[in-house]
Amino acid sequence: MNADQVAALRVLLGPTGWLERTRYFARALRQTARTPAGLLIVGTPQDEPWHMTAHLADEARLADLPGLAPVLLRWAPRPGGPAHLSIGIDRLEAVVRGETLLVVSPTAVPASLLERLDDARRTGAAIFALDRDDSELEAVAHESLPVPSGAAPLSFDAAQHLVSAAAGERDRRRAGRHGSADGLPQAPRAGLRSRLARMLDAVSGTPVD
Repeated sequence: MNADQVAALRVLLGPTGWLERTRYFARALRQTARTPAGLLIVGTPQDEPWHMTAHLADEARLADLPGLAPVLLRWAPRPGGPAHLSIGIDRLEAVVRGETLLVVSPTAVPASLLERLDDARRTGAAIFALDRDDSELEAVAHESLPVPSGAAPLSFDAAQHLVSAAAGERDRRRAGRHGSADGLPQAPRAGLRSRLARMLDAVSGTPVD
């Protein structure tokens, strides 16, 4: 999803309240993740958050926010792989105060991960969760953003895009060239709405004619 698609998605989600929720979560993450290599991102053995990792890395680079660049923790890294893809889940055992853990999972996380997250929280790490109403995970997290399966028109994938984009935003006192005073894009002309609706359908997984 490119910047124009993110902007279109924000316009269409404006009345739903999801923009405020994703932005609040993203800003809290940005304010907490200030230590380079101190933002650790993890999913489940079946669903590692590759896309979220890539999006946050791009936002960190573009916004010059080194603390936002994530370190992907993998459940079974391949021997001899690239260094940035070879950091295992055991890294959680070395978490220190001031580091941040971001859990991204569309399914319930395993008990073994919950135990490690709880230990990390006791150590002083900040725990963030982007999930599908995983009550056990949310009980461990300091901040959580549940995206229920019935949260249409917002898909879990689209939520990751919105959080990543918002995390890289700087607060704006003046309207941008294409935005309003709060940094959101202005409402599109009526003739553009059908195109933007089709774009949202593609992002949210709805078949497009």
